Amino acid sequence: MSSIDASFKSLFLLQDRTRTGKAAGIKFNYFVLSATFYKMKLLFFVAAVANLFLLLPNFQQIIADLDSDRRALLDFADAVPHIRKLNWNANVPICSSWVGIICNKDGTRVREIHLPGIGLNGLFPAKTIGKLDGLRVLSLRSNHLTGSLPSDILSIPSLQSINLQHNNFSGDVPPTLSPQLSVVDLSFNSFTGSVPSTVKNLKRLSTLNLQFNSFSGGVPNLDLPRLKSLNLSHNLLNGSIPFSLQKFPISSFIGNSHLCGPPLTSCSTLSPSPSPSIDNFSPTISGRHNASHSKKLNSGAIIAIAIGGCSILLLLILVISFFCRKKKDRGISVTKAKASSGGKNENLKSEDFGSGVQGAEKNKLIFFEGCSHSFDLEDLLRASAEVLGKGSYGTAYKAVLDEATVVVVKRLREVEVGKKEFEQQMEILDRIGRHPNIVPVRAYYYSKDEKLLVWEYMPAGSLSAALHGNRDTGRTPLDWDSRLKISLGAANGIAYIHSEGGAKFIHGNIKSSNILLNQDLDGRVSDFGLSPLMNSYAVKYRGTGYRAPEVIETQKITQKSDVYSFGVVLLEMLTGKSPIQSSGYNDVVDLPRWVRSVVREEWTAEVFDVELTKYPNIEEELVQMLQIAFACVAELPDMRPNMDDVVRMIEDIQQSKLENRPSSEDNMSKESKVQTPE
Repeated sequence: MSSIDASFKSLFLLQDRTRTGKAAGIKFNYFVLSATFYKMKLLFFVAAVANLFLLLPNFQQIIADLDSDRRALLDFADAVPHIRKLNWNANVPICSSWVGIICNKDGTRVREIHLPGIGLNGLFPAKTIGKLDGLRVLSLRSNHLTGSLPSDILSIPSLQSINLQHNNFSGDVPPTLSPQLSVVDLSFNSFTGSVPSTVKNLKRLSTLNLQFNSFSGGVPNLDLPRLKSLNLSHNLLNGSIPFSLQKFPISSFIGNSHLCGPPLTSCSTLSPSPSPSIDNFSPTISGRHNASHSKKLNSGAIIAIAIGGCSILLLLILVISFFCRKKKDRGISVTKAKASSGGKNENLKSEDFGSGVQGAEKNKLIFFEGCSHSFDLEDLLRASAEVLGKGSYGTAYKAVLDEATVVVVKRLREVEVGKKEFEQQMEILDRIGRHPNIVPVRAYYYSKDEKLLVWEYMPAGSLSAALHGNRDTGRTPLDWDSRLKISLGAANGIAYIHSEGGAKFIHGNIKSSNILLNQDLDGRVSDFGLSPLMNSYAVKYRGTGYRAPEVIETQKITQKSDVYSFGVVLLEMLTGKSPIQSSGYNDVVDLPRWVRSVVREEWTAEVFDVELTKYPNIEEELVQMLQIAFACVAELPDMRPNMDDVVRMIEDIQQSKLENRPSSEDNMSKESKVQTPE
């Protein structure tokens, strides 16, 4: 064997030893790794068992928390009667089966309660829902809950949103508030006392609605960075509005008669009520003195007084007899005049506007300055007349004198004033009627038996006819933009009437048939200034369905009763329904009460006229106008806004329309439906 062969053999023997060693090493490492793996597996199992024992108390606590929430909710359901049955049952899962209940993602705590409009009735029990210390949202709006609000509700540490509007809670609002609150809506209740000063500590607050309650005192300074929506309207608040809140619109504060400062009227020093003076008591003192003095009168004076009294009584009898005979003669002359008029104009009925005009007075038609008409009373009586309607103040006729001259003549009835007072009122009508949203009076006629007014004719008719006219094919219904324009025009007209003469100027007969439309569909108010001329007996029967509650009781009209009547007109415009609704046999409900009942039942979308549902992007505007109407028809006069405020609120809707939705050309889609507001 050569040296080379010996070398290769040695090399191969070395390689074999190396391979054998490596194999033995790999085999050894495999056993080592296997042992390590089983050891780690055993350690992991031991750790898992240990962790399970450590987490067991927390798991028991989770079960206990959810069980506590369940018991609290069942206690609430047992204590509060409810019309709609709740399926809350301890035998079914609370997080997946209970109506109105929303839990967190893990299903371990109740996070939200939503029970709007299910007929909850009675007192809100303490120590029930207030125990849900993980609750974030509570919504019990549109129910019938009464009494005070438990202090443990608003103080739930995790509470972020509470909606209790449209109930009948009363008393003070508890001052302890959760710092997490971002939405607080307690509107349309009967809360009293002051707005809690602790509200100013709610740094997360974005919405605060307290309208339509009876909160009193001043408005707290709410310098809150996230506050975007504020409504304190229609309460009993007083004082000045803090600077931090003056950025909010006027609708946030209206209905507080003693609240002032921007955006309301500027604050002025209130003059103290005059203290009673000695002069106020002088009649009583004088009366006692005269009474004591009368005891000293002699018999001659007594006889003289008796004779004087008899003379006055006799004179009174003669005066009454004279007026009775004069009234009888007047009736005879009017009958003769009617007979002669009927013979002359065979097509005119006895109640037509020319029946009581006397021959010697036929040319005493008084025109106002600036009137371009050139006709006299004789021409007016010869004109063809068409009855437009019989209203509260009299009958209106459309009189066509020629192709270019058409006027409306109103024959007044129940007029109780003399000629001088009548003429003074006509001067007021002339001055007020120059406003573009008031139908001007062009002329008048006055005699003992006939009082006529000549108005400018409005070719587009009345709002009443446009809303309730024939809805068959061929009729063009009023779209939302037209209704908004008409309501703003009418509001401007009424506001001008109220502002022109201070508190003494009242319309007294606002209704949709007295809001007339020109060719451009501008709303113009008619029949202004006639209330002072009328018999107070006629007020009782005036404006059925439009009368404010206090007018029904006292028969006295005010500017606030005008606001109520205009609110009914707005509801009529929104719903397309008449001011009187029949809900069954012999059961008549006025429009405001019907609308409130529908909204309370969470069917707000059912309120609006079906002809409005074809226009998209107007849902928010409809709801805003509905809120204005509700403010106007508030039961208490002091809770209603002034007409100037109403004008501003409607202007805000019109402005938002221009900013937030497309032009009216795009509003013809029939696929849009009005949604119920939250």
